[in-house]
Amino acid sequence: MELELNFSPRMPENRDIPIGCIGAGFIMADCHLVAYRAAGFNPLAIAARSIEKARAVAGRHRIPKVYATPEELLEDPEIRVLDIAVPPDVQLSIVRQAVRHGDHIRGILAQKPLGADYNQAAEIVRLCREAGITLAVNQNMRYDQSVRAARALLDQGVLGEPVLATIEMRAIPHWMPWQERQGWCTLRIMSIHHLDTFRFWFGDPDRIYASVRPDPRTRFSHTDGICLYILEYDRTGLRAAAWDDVWSGPAREGAGEDIYIRWRIEGTRGLARGTIGWPRYPARTPSTLDYTTVEDQGKWHSPRWEAVWFPDAFAGPLAELLCSLETGAAPESLSGTDNLGTMALVEAAYSSYQTHTAVSPAKWLKES
Repeated sequence: MELELNFSPRMPENRDIPIGCIGAGFIMADCHLVAYRAAGFNPLAIAARSIEKARAVAGRHRIPKVYATPEELLEDPEIRVLDIAVPPDVQLSIVRQAVRHGDHIRGILAQKPLGADYNQAAEIVRLCREAGITLAVNQNMRYDQSVRAARALLDQGVLGEPVLATIEMRAIPHWMPWQERQGWCTLRIMSIHHLDTFRFWFGDPDRIYASVRPDPRTRFSHTDGICLYILEYDRTGLRAAAWDDVWSGPAREGAGEDIYIRWRIEGTRGLARGTIGWPRYPARTPSTLDYTTVEDQGKWHSPRWEAVWFPDAFAGPLAELLCSLETGAAPESLSGTDNLGTMALVEAAYSSYQTHTAVSPAKWLKES
């Protein structure tokens, strides 16, 4: 029962495609570009709101071209792929400009969430489709090593029919300054990872029931701080649930801390459980997987690896986009069209807690 659980992304044959990077914040500087250099990709140019910050990031990562504005970068005829890492309410405007340069820009990797709401996400998908530009969305938790290993177990059927799946997050995120102007908090920034992972593992649910309350530590106005939700799958009876606890007790106020992210999948033939190493960043803490099946006579299997989600897994979404451009096929799992399913599920979660009812995400997909 020692299975092949290859979590590494498929790499393109040509890793030298010129990439233009927009944004010079933490995600770009400490995740994207670190992973891209390790994978042998070719970030050729960068632009950001602050040219001084862009220059600093360019120097750190040996990026030869620095532009004062995104508009200048988009006009560079050498750029073939655009990597966008800007706040969600800015992303649509960048894409609107980018699609005017479809003569040389052939692919876009957009940050999650794909816009400030579902309507913006659908507009981004439409714009790229009409321009003939391949769009992938950086739902990078799909490339966390334990998440992909769990998907391999499910694909090989060793767990049998999934019965119950859970994700429990007890962590304290570092909220970005731009979140204060959004009017929302956890569901579109943190929970979107877990909702997308459930879709990656099990497909689209029929409905979601969500309950939320404000986080006592977060000072800007919000409703969706601590978020609990249940996903229902009618065909199989599967239930998937998550607790996204961004409070995690008064650990920043003087108490001891108990910080972690754990997941668990129970099937008719086996059980898998894992941890996500992200809450310990910048310490390199690999995610983990343990699994057992009815054929194992009580034995647990515990494969381990050196790679980590932040930053190593960030090579996966770009690799997927580059492979798509090579083959002409849609991105394997992170296409813009597929991501509308995740955005619809997030919208359904907002609607659910506001109405205190279970809500189907299909409503948004039908309207787009």
